[in-house]
Amino acid sequence: MTMDFATLAPLFALLAAVGVFAGLIAGLLGIGGGAVLVPAFYYVFSALGFPQDHLMHVAVGTSLATIVFTSQRSVRTHSGKGAVDWELLKAWAPWVAGGAALGGLVAGSLDTRGLMIVFGSLALLTSAQMGLGNPKTRLGEAPPAGGIRAAWGLGLGFLSALMGIGGGAFGVAILSLYGVAIHRAIGTASGFGFIIALPSMLLFILTGWGEPNRPPYSLGYVNIPAFLLITPLTALLAPYGARLAHKLDVKPLKRIFAIFLGLIALNMLRKALLG
Repeated sequence: MTMDFATLAPLFALLAAVGVFAGLIAGLLGIGGGAVLVPAFYYVFSALGFPQDHLMHVAVGTSLATIVFTSQRSVRTHSGKGAVDWELLKAWAPWVAGGAALGGLVAGSLDTRGLMIVFGSLALLTSAQMGLGNPKTRLGEAPPAGGIRAAWGLGLGFLSALMGIGGGAFGVAILSLYGVAIHRAIGTASGFGFIIALPSMLLFILTGWGEPNRPPYSLGYVNIPAFLLITPLTALLAPYGARLAHKLDVKPLKRIFAIFLGLIALNMLRKALLG
């Protein structure tokens, strides 16, 4: 398939704008940027006319690849503000990573339509929680340990890998339910990104290896041109978003983003279910 510059230039410009927005959102709300990147990648690849067979897998895999790098800068910035609970992060890491690996394996067994339904459904639930959740609701006064921690960690990693997000959307919600202050929850949840993205990205590369009808220049289910374009922008902008998070009241911003995410989720479900 050949594409002339006049066709590609606006699409690359759109991807660049998406990268800026995703980077700021990743740092500001601690959600990893994947909630923006996955649908953006999918619609851009669709607009380029690539076969639909594995487009959603490539969108999710490429999003996870960018989060490997974005999350590191974001968590360092939050750590500089004293907002990362490293002991909590270490305690949750094995369970979150295990869930992410399982999610990467399951995603490889789904077709694009199935993965679209999963993303749309989970994004809609995330939107509802962000927009309608009561910040005063508590399940406990401290993050859980033992079996409850394991269950939350496995679920967090599993669902985040299926969606191609860094785990912040679920992580902030879970930590807030256990009494962690919002800025500390955002900072600590930003650290889940690398823990989730690395193992699940590797599995998306392996499960997509040799699959036909992927966009050109893809390593498994990771598209290299999109990764190279987006990653520097998201990595550059994430620290600015993290700094803003410590200066602004993020609650109204979360509600605005919840509406935006809900509309994306509904459109994704419409496309998957109705064509």
